[in-house]
Amino acid sequence: MDVQRLESIFDNMVNVMDKSKNDIFSISEQSRQSFQEMQTEIAVIKEEISRVIDEGDNLEDLTRHSRRRLADVSKNFMNYSEEEVRKAYETANDLLVRLSVNRMEEKQLRYRRDELDRRIAALLETIDKADHLANQVSTVISYLTSDLKKVGEALETARQKQEFAIQIIQAQEEERKRLSRDIHDGPAQMMANVLLRSGLIEKTYNERGSQEALSELNSLKEMVRNALLEVRRIIYDLRPMALDDLGLIPTLRKYSQTTMEYEKGTTIHFVNNGSERRLEPNFEVSTFRLVQECITNALKHGKSRDVWVKVEWLRDTMNIVVKDNGKGFEVNQTKEKSFGIIGMRERIELLKGEMKIISSVGNGTTVLFRIPLQENIIVE
Repeated sequence: MDVQRLESIFDNMVNVMDKSKNDIFSISEQSRQSFQEMQTEIAVIKEEISRVIDEGDNLEDLTRHSRRRLADVSKNFMNYSEEEVRKAYETANDLLVRLSVNRMEEKQLRYRRDELDRRIAALLETIDKADHLANQVSTVISYLTSDLKKVGEALETARQKQEFAIQIIQAQEEERKRLSRDIHDGPAQMMANVLLRSGLIEKTYNERGSQEALSELNSLKEMVRNALLEVRRIIYDLRPMALDDLGLIPTLRKYSQTTMEYEKGTTIHFVNNGSERRLEPNFEVSTFRLVQECITNALKHGKSRDVWVKVEWLRDTMNIVVKDNGKGFEVNQTKEKSFGIIGMRERIELLKGEMKIISSVGNGTTVLFRIPLQENIIVE
């Protein structure tokens, strides 16, 4: 079997599907644009139909009146002058022509409206199909690009293979969501502020002179420096290399030191009690992420200056306490979409452990973790 040939075919297939997904997305976007344009056009047509109907009703009343006038003139033409008779005939004929044109215009407008309704219905169906197809293609691409060729050898059945692929996709998506939130809340907003401040500096220079502009420029430099620190923190947070090489405790120590370097004026007091043990890689990663999320929340949301991290190793349990002196919050009033707390609860459930949060406004926050150490996760 030519493995390289198979990999080439596999890559080409993924590229074709990716291009197809982009084409489907373009079709969907074009259909949405056409839908908006048709919606605007049909609104105008409906207003025109209403106007034409009102005008037609008025013409119909005038036509009936002119017909009665013409009938009266015809019946008693001896009592009217030739000019009055001619004018009565011309008025009746003119109104009849205008009414006929009005009815024709109404008919054309109604036909155009009905045609747009049919096209809008067809467009909505096209958009739904395109979105559904794009989602299906995205799922297939994610499945194919999850390196299932290597994983497949370790799976015994097709059912196991499918479940494993879904777990990989879910893990990737969750990590992308977290990274997206970090970038949106940090560097993205900082860069937006930099853009606004740069415009302010130009305005300040023109209105107040170079000294005021220089002061604003120094503030801008500090903002850019903070943005750079945030980007470096996000890169470091993706996965510290020491976790694989040294284990959980050395990595937490290193992370604490690195965080203090990035967050000037912040002190993280790290204590480890008991005989530490190496655990399964996934177990160590999840535990590290729990502590990392607590420290991040303490510094970012709690505005803490001191954070205490204590890890205690017992015979079959690991206890972790993360405490800060920040602003605190009302635990019962936590927003449902507090992604940090949601993420921690999901991780602690995967570890089959327990989590407790103690906090109140103005009194800081304490997070307690109790994680069982099963024999199958301990690496000798």
